[in-house]
Amino acid sequence: MGKPTGFLEYERKTASAEKPLERIKHFNEFHTPLSLEEQQKQGARCMECGVPFCQSGAMLGGMASGCPLHNLVPETNELVYNGNWGQAYKRLSKTHCFPEFTSRVCPALCEAACTCNVNGEPVATKENERAIIETAFAEGWVKAEPPKARTGKRVAIIGSGPAGLSAAYWLNKRGHEVTVYERNDRLGGLLRYGIPNMKLEKSVIDRRIALMEEEGVQFKTGVNVGVDIKAADLAKQYDRVILACGASNPRDISVPGRESENIHFAVDYLTSVTKSLLDSEFKDGKAILAKGKHVLVIGGGDTGNDCVGTAIRQGAKSVTQLEMMPKPPVCRATSNPWPQWPKVLKTDYGQEEAIAVFGDDPRVYQTTVKEFVADKNGKVKKAVIISLQSKKDDKTGRMMMVPVEGSEKTIDAELVLIAAGFLGSERYVTDDFKVKLDGRTNVETGSGSYATSVDNVFAAGDVRRGQSLVVWAIAEGRNVAKAVDESLMGYSNL
Repeated sequence: MGKPTGFLEYERKTASAEKPLERIKHFNEFHTPLSLEEQQKQGARCMECGVPFCQSGAMLGGMASGCPLHNLVPETNELVYNGNWGQAYKRLSKTHCFPEFTSRVCPALCEAACTCNVNGEPVATKENERAIIETAFAEGWVKAEPPKARTGKRVAIIGSGPAGLSAAYWLNKRGHEVTVYERNDRLGGLLRYGIPNMKLEKSVIDRRIALMEEEGVQFKTGVNVGVDIKAADLAKQYDRVILACGASNPRDISVPGRESENIHFAVDYLTSVTKSLLDSEFKDGKAILAKGKHVLVIGGGDTGNDCVGTAIRQGAKSVTQLEMMPKPPVCRATSNPWPQWPKVLKTDYGQEEAIAVFGDDPRVYQTTVKEFVADKNGKVKKAVIISLQSKKDDKTGRMMMVPVEGSEKTIDAELVLIAAGFLGSERYVTDDFKVKLDGRTNVETGSGSYATSVDNVFAAGDVRRGQSLVVWAIAEGRNVAKAVDESLMGYSNL
């Protein structure tokens, strides 16, 4: 324990954020990290408690409590407090290959399970990790380390998102020859096109990809597996194949008027904006535009919030965000005790910006769309929304959100972004590999297993578990790497 009284002496302090009305003028990251000296004080706040739930990753109440990667949180926090940044980097690297990603976009499951969070503010573990990895890059400690020997085994990974990159990282370290296939023009999967630049600047991804290439990982972009190259061809060329292609089949909204123009899936909207930014600084005019439009975002999760923040940066006239579920409580309910994930109200950066620009929180709870109304040119102009209430289904006994008759309202909606989640894998890929799917159309594997129903084909990440967090994808990538290594070598030292 670095400083036994640290949690009593120092208050939680985190990176300062640029004011909302200033940061909406650009698409860059907008947080200024603490100085290393101040960050060390945050490391001192770690209690090194007897049971560190922060690193457990245990499932409690149906949600993870603590880090699924099982990062050695108290140990790294102590090293941060002592200013031993080099050793902190080595310690963190034992469990985590990409802290530069999670320290920007992870909701910090570790902090939610922190013992300090029971009656106070949690340790700033997420920002401690960012300080560790960014210091390591600045000092030149993060270097390419190609394996000293190769096994002669070849592995193909389909998808270059966090799960695919994580699997590639570990399998290459083991000495296997790894090739990653990506259907998009750039690498990173959802890190690249699903997460806006202001949350994760893409140079951070490029920096890591360059290191992996130097270490021997081969990347092939613009190759759509299942179309450009078939599963049978990959089976001939590689000893093992890993499906890490995400749960990229978006859930649609089936209501009258859905065929109207200017109704897009959130992932398509965010992709168009990021791609136009990277290709031409928006000069090519290929981004879907919200400028001067009344924007309706359907979905209250992280992706919906990203749409809100992006639309505001584009100059939207107004932004409304619909959430089917009731408004969460401000404080934990008695049925949601620590160290479970806190199901409480969270106001993210996009909502903060909407409040600053328009004066109101954009979220409307317990509401969905009943109908879209188009103008004479077929472009959406309004949406009929309807309130929902929780009601028990007579047949199943489950509580369902059902419409409240007579509660319809009509609002302006000239650009509609559907951020209602995903329905699992894309069938053209899974059909080509002939793998079994579960009831949610995710690739089926045994409990605790990453092997699919097809010999030598494995799965990890969202394609296996459904839409989830980046940290879970990275953890699954590490786990599938170990499973593949064991199947190739008969044992694994990963």
